Amino acid sequence: MLRLISGELAPGRGRVTVEGTTRKLRQMAQVPVGETIADLMGLSAGLALLRKAEAGAASLDEIAEADWTLEGRAAETLARMGLCIALDAPLSSLSGGQRTRAALAGLLFAQPDFILLDEPTNNLDRDGRRALGDMLSGWRGGALVVSHDREVLDAMDAIVELTTIRAARYGGNWTAYRARKAIEQEAVERDLASAERHAADAGRLEQQRVERQQRRDAAGHRRAMRGDLPRILLGIRRDRAEKTGGEGARLFDKTRAEAEQSLADARSRVERIDPMRVELESSGLASGQRVLDIDNLDFGYRTGEPLFRDLELHFVGPERLAICGPNGSGKSTLLGLLTGRLAAWRGRATVHVPFSYFDQSVSLLDPHLTVGDNFRRLNTSLGEQDCRASLARFRFRADAADRRVATLGGGQLLRAGLACVLGGPRPPSLLILDEPTNHLDMESMAAVEAGLCAFDGALLVVSHDEVFLDAIAVSRRLDLAQI
Repeated sequence: MLRLISGELAPGRGRVTVEGTTRKLRQMAQVPVGETIADLMGLSAGLALLRKAEAGAASLDEIAEADWTLEGRAAETLARMGLCIALDAPLSSLSGGQRTRAALAGLLFAQPDFILLDEPTNNLDRDGRRALGDMLSGWRGGALVVSHDREVLDAMDAIVELTTIRAARYGGNWTAYRARKAIEQEAVERDLASAERHAADAGRLEQQRVERQQRRDAAGHRRAMRGDLPRILLGIRRDRAEKTGGEGARLFDKTRAEAEQSLADARSRVERIDPMRVELESSGLASGQRVLDIDNLDFGYRTGEPLFRDLELHFVGPERLAICGPNGSGKSTLLGLLTGRLAAWRGRATVHVPFSYFDQSVSLLDPHLTVGDNFRRLNTSLGEQDCRASLARFRFRADAADRRVATLGGGQLLRAGLACVLGGPRPPSLLILDEPTNHLDMESMAAVEAGLCAFDGALLVVSHDEVFLDAIAVSRRLDLAQI
């Protein structure tokens, strides 16, 4: 929908009318080689003209056209988004969160009438989220935000519920929308209960009519057999009974059809909500068992510039620990040290129990295999029936289990990974997750939260989503900014 509004796509039918200017937040999964902050903000041509003028190579017309306040205004806009960085800095040198902030600064600088934001909190740390919130609260133009971040949704003025057939607008924020949806659901469920009663009543009345008619027919037949009535009178009564019975049957058929149609209409309006309830096997992790230890650890990427110095962390039993800190503070680096992908300069990082590591691409799954094949690869002792049952608990039912992993969206991908790891006969004692809520839709969020809440082992998670951390009952936080 955002691409239709921004003009990147054309509708097959109908039209999209936009009055005024729009700018869309660019998603940057991959950064072009050599692209800079200035390129991202659309300032390269203006800066090149300034450099040309400073070098004395510009014409009088070009000097008159040059915006001599450009660099100062750009730096001020970047500072509003919490960035103090040169305009010629390459994007490849920035973290994902810093690139998102720079892209938001570009929107601010352009001052369009309407901004289009696609999942703006992906990769943002707490400071970045606050900067985004401040930006939106101070923005005087229009904003259309696609997000599954419940904190962001609670800051909106209205919620648009998009389905394949319609877009329904609800005034108020996410909390108000949920309350309104609950009221609507209660109303349609009452209508459904009423329609079910009417349909049952119609069926019961029809049965009673048929039984009365059968008793009358039986009584008439007995009188005819005894010869109590003249033959001509018996014929008249039989004709009258058949006519009355036919009219009654048509009336009851009409009543029953109307009741069944009302029931079908009521059922079509009911939103079937199937809450996630996940039951898992125990990880077997004892309350006093050592899970991991980090002792006197030093690490950095450049000699003489340690990212960590004398880092200590000890983890015992089924704790739930969140690793927090601003972008660039070393959260993913710490996970790399724990999982053995990086080697410490000094000290050690040791995991004492079986664990599964979920990076942001869920690379523990083979993208060329189906979800079911990945499950069987990771759980070789289980048969086909157990495989299907385990995947169904995470809503990979029937054909969904036969989809190739490479075709799954971000939320489906994490859900598939959890299904394959937690659905086995003995889940690992420790789960390590790096920004698991990025790209999750609401259904996948509910599935992931339900799965992690049902897991009885230890949990180590990097996330800036406080609502998610509260939902999975995180009991301790390690803030790398305070180390």
